[in-house]
Amino acid sequence: MKKVAFYTLGCKLNYSETSTISRIFEAKGYQKVDFTDTPDIYIINTCSVTENADKKCHKVVRAARAISPNAYVAIIGCYAQLKPQEISEIPGVDAVLGAAEKFRLVELLDGFVRTTKATVLASPIEEATHFNTSYSMHDRTRTFLKVQDGCDYSCSFCTIPLARGSSRSDSVQNIVAASHKIAASGVKEIVLTGVNTGDFGIQNGVRKEKFIGLITALDCVDGIDRFRISSIEPNLLTDEIIEFVASAKRFVPHFHIPLQSGSNKILRLMRRRYQRELYTERVSKIKALMPHCCIGVDVIVGFPGETKSDFLETYQFLNELDISYLHVFTYSERQNTLAAEMADPVPTNERAERSKMLHILSDKKRRAFYEQNVGRTGRVLFENDVEDGKIHGFTDNYVRVSARYDPLLINEVKRVRLTSIETNGTVAVEDAEYEVFVHLPHPTTHTQ
Repeated sequence: MKKVAFYTLGCKLNYSETSTISRIFEAKGYQKVDFTDTPDIYIINTCSVTENADKKCHKVVRAARAISPNAYVAIIGCYAQLKPQEISEIPGVDAVLGAAEKFRLVELLDGFVRTTKATVLASPIEEATHFNTSYSMHDRTRTFLKVQDGCDYSCSFCTIPLARGSSRSDSVQNIVAASHKIAASGVKEIVLTGVNTGDFGIQNGVRKEKFIGLITALDCVDGIDRFRISSIEPNLLTDEIIEFVASAKRFVPHFHIPLQSGSNKILRLMRRRYQRELYTERVSKIKALMPHCCIGVDVIVGFPGETKSDFLETYQFLNELDISYLHVFTYSERQNTLAAEMADPVPTNERAERSKMLHILSDKKRRAFYEQNVGRTGRVLFENDVEDGKIHGFTDNYVRVSARYDPLLINEVKRVRLTSIETNGTVAVEDAEYEVFVHLPHPTTHTQ
């Protein structure tokens, strides 16, 4: 029995796909092991959103070779689709598989026998038209369930359409069936993932269903306590969806809504499909119906042509917006994108300074959001996440808490009352079965 280990770089979508591919291996008789357990095969699932993601792939390959020098190393994922020849020349790489091939790697690589030259199996992205149902299992208390793949948008900074192809989806029927299977395994929370999740419904190039229809059906799945939407574009987050989540039985009050810039000038250069005014409307609508809803924001700093004035406009916009945290990305040039050829690039040191400012703002926003939750009663799903004698979990609106470790808490939902944030970043709880504390992340470390 050959041993196989997996390593995933990037997003929740990649995690769902890695988990599914690992189950394909196990069904074929391979033994899944940890990265350090001298496996016979390494499968590295890559990301290519930023230059750092590419560098991480090189580093993981070197680490795999150091642990198991004779292992077969195969690279899949977005980086593999975008630059298969480049990856094939990395010392220690045995195979590179593109988007259309990655789910068939057991079949295509036939025994995983090393040769003198790396095998490259990467079709043009136009051939990646099949939707592969994917979800994570046994890795975490929460399951990441892929409902959509690919993207038909053409943002000027993004390589994802080149790496994953056109927008395509599973059917509502298949996703509901997968959710029942996940529920039967004992999982309490499902996170819906996709490249452009709100664009759900396209099958074989034709829009057949809508995202509102999907979430309406999923809200009736018994056995799952919570459904969480991982990310949704502001132009696709309709009033109908917001109103549904506000009254849903199982969908939690948490939205992650990419913004990218608070400057309409920069949004136009990015070729985004909305202006900042629409974003303000979406946040206002959410907060009117769900005052304690958690709202996360993606933002890019240092985009070509972004002046100091443009950045300060973004900063002020975010500072005044009733949001909960930021995911800050420092712009990096990507080949074959319009943005890479644009004039007026922002100096690297200025990009880093702007990133630092927004990371600090994010820390302030998260603390303010946690303070708004003091005095509330919330339901916490405790995860298999133990550190320094504490077990951690999240409220439905994504406040992270910790409690004294108790194995009986794992994968259990408990009602707790959050009473006060103390100087050490914890919140005491009254009238609760367990002593629970809000867990504030440490202030962001700013590295480039």
